[in-house]
Amino acid sequence: MQRVGGGDVANTYTGERRAHLEALAELLPEQGLVSRMLGGDDPMLWVWHPSTGRQTIIFATPSRAGWVFLWSPGGQSDVEDLARTARALGETLASPKPG
Repeated sequence: MQRVGGGDVANTYTGERRAHLEALAELLPEQGLVSRMLGGDDPMLWVWHPSTGRQTIIFATPSRAGWVFLWSPGGQSDVEDLARTARALGETLASPKPG
């Protein structure tokens, strides 16, 4: 494993990913959502809406422009805009399931 500044790349990546997901998780209750961190060394955030039962998994990943959140169906948001991401998730998961 590559060493960077006394720590390895994987630990730095995991720590940063976890910090972004934890920051988002703090805002989700305001949108009526519940979440749980999953994945240990590969953290991801499981998010669900208690009333509709809709759920998704949120990933935080680096991109050319910085870190982004990704979720299904087709959601993407910059990690720097936590409030917008929380609102988008709230709107997505509050709406009834299509079909």
